[in-house]
Amino acid sequence: MFLSPDNSKIVELVNALVEKKIGIVAHFYMDPEVQGILTAAKRQWPHIHISDSLVMADSAVQMAEAGCEYIAVLGVDFMSENVRAILDQAGFNKVGVYRMSSEQIGCSLADAASSSAYTHFLKTASRSPPSLHVIYINTSLETKAHTHELVPTITCTSSNVVATILQAFAQIPDLNVWYGPDSYMGANIADLFQRMAIMSDEEIAEIHPDHNRKTISSLLPRLHYYQNGNCIVHDMFGHEVVEKIKAEYCDAFLTAHFEVPGEMFSLSMEAKTRGMGVVGSTQNILDFIKNHLKQALDRNVDNHLQFVLGTESGMITSIVAAVRELFDAYESRQEGSNIEVEIVFPVSSDAVSKTSVNGSHRFGSSVADELDKLTIVPGVNSGEGCSIHGGCASCPYMKMNSLAALLNVCQQLPDEDNRLSVYKANRFNAKTALGKLVAEVGCEPILHMRHFQATKKLPDKLVRQVMHGNRGEPS
Repeated sequence: MFLSPDNSKIVELVNALVEKKIGIVAHFYMDPEVQGILTAAKRQWPHIHISDSLVMADSAVQMAEAGCEYIAVLGVDFMSENVRAILDQAGFNKVGVYRMSSEQIGCSLADAASSSAYTHFLKTASRSPPSLHVIYINTSLETKAHTHELVPTITCTSSNVVATILQAFAQIPDLNVWYGPDSYMGANIADLFQRMAIMSDEEIAEIHPDHNRKTISSLLPRLHYYQNGNCIVHDMFGHEVVEKIKAEYCDAFLTAHFEVPGEMFSLSMEAKTRGMGVVGSTQNILDFIKNHLKQALDRNVDNHLQFVLGTESGMITSIVAAVRELFDAYESRQEGSNIEVEIVFPVSSDAVSKTSVNGSHRFGSSVADELDKLTIVPGVNSGEGCSIHGGCASCPYMKMNSLAALLNVCQQLPDEDNRLSVYKANRFNAKTALGKLVAEVGCEPILHMRHFQATKKLPDKLVRQVMHGNRGEPS
């Protein structure tokens, strides 16, 4: 239903985007209905991109290069901040960047990294040279700036964090690595390295060519991770969900984001060794599902592919869109077999609320009748978890980005009378403790990561900062 939205909504949105040269970058965890409209609108206006947080800012730069005068960001606030800063770095200061709520769109991980406890964690790191701080991209620009002045910092994502840390240990002798703020991801990285320590040298070299059993064993005591931060969505994939998967979905493919608790991580890692699982970023999960479907379509034999989705429910729209695209492509070139794809949402009891007759009356009569027959329905519990619109593990912050807000912003641009001032993405003109601009210092860890992605090496400037400290390093 979401992938076949009301055409009038698509027309209204596309007309505004084309007339006012507005590009849209949205996160995979966006509301599924909004994603469906964006997916349909992209066929008429190419400057719409749905991705993980890493690619959002890059896509915004490409849209600005193509002539877009405004960028609408559908995500949490640190994403719009990063888009604003990266556009400025690329010379597109005049391109407007707008968020989709007049209220703060928070993130539990970003909040954890801005806490006094996290500052204490990094002050400990600063007293243990040489130290490198590897910070998850899901943090604010201001946090990246302040942490970079405490301890030399490089940003990471769930797809490159392992490669980043292994390269840092290989490139800088006797290094201490301090990862944060996601505690589950930190524990999962430590778990992965412990598994690597008992692999053969040949198996380790396939993961990173400069490491072997000896080097992996030696780095374990020098890997530190923050232990008081997590994503409120991935926190739900705990013991109860793992036991349910073991009991009822033992033959399914398992997908897990790197942010899930340890039990879910271990279960998915075990499945990965059998070719039945993936652990990584949202893009890694999407690619895993697409690749297994391609293999099934190439074999052209009846099959039922079942995937347990161990991440936020908003991913389902992108998954279904990709699956449909593959089915359509193969249908045109061969007589298709009966292949089905099923996505399973693990549901924690913490994310289930009881229903009531009165509570269902806002729906149509037939829907209300069906809901009234249920003893429980997925429902919002303390503002997080499941909702009847989004399945399970639904981020309440991401769902603050509505179609109504997007249309409202688009229709009021250009904002000549400043009515959209509360929707503008933050541009940091404040200075750090060392007197540098927050925007410039906060971008540097991101630029370090981009250098690593391009060269597979830490930049020389970051290595000097680690070895000699930030304070004497010219900007």
